[in-house]
Amino acid sequence: LELTGMDQAKLERSAPSEAERGTGCSVAPRCLMSSAAKLAICLSFLVIMSNEGSTAARFKSVDYEISGQVQGVCFRMYTEDQARKLGVVGWVRNTRRGTVDGQVQGKEELVESMKHWLSKVGSPSSRIHQAHFSNEKVITKLEFGNFNTRY
Repeated sequence: LELTGMDQAKLERSAPSEAERGTGCSVAPRCLMSSAAKLAICLSFLVIMSNEGSTAARFKSVDYEISGQVQGVCFRMYTEDQARKLGVVGWVRNTRRGTVDGQVQGKEELVESMKHWLSKVGSPSSRIHQAHFSNEKVITKLEFGNFNTRY
């Protein structure tokens, strides 16, 4: 392989000196870490930085509307009891449309349990036809102190 003068100059500029290779003076040491090691350190740093705000509490909030035979069957009372058992907060009420709606907030797994209960279980005398969940979002602070019935 034959190099031109320009190629030779580039090669000499990019090649580490004796000092940089660690065999001579350490005035300008060159990092001998492999690219894979550098990448691993960068990725670790990114993971640490992405978890930086994770010490703040993370909760879930969701609005719901339940249709079917859900009024006059103690659905609100049982909903309030179930929410308190699970430890979620929010509210429940009857609507003029004959449905029950409300909002539930809490730890994600508890909110998911409540969603299941609202859509599949309900009060003993209820007949749930449809459960509609909306405005589902992550929140950092609960907006309610307990779960209650609104009128």
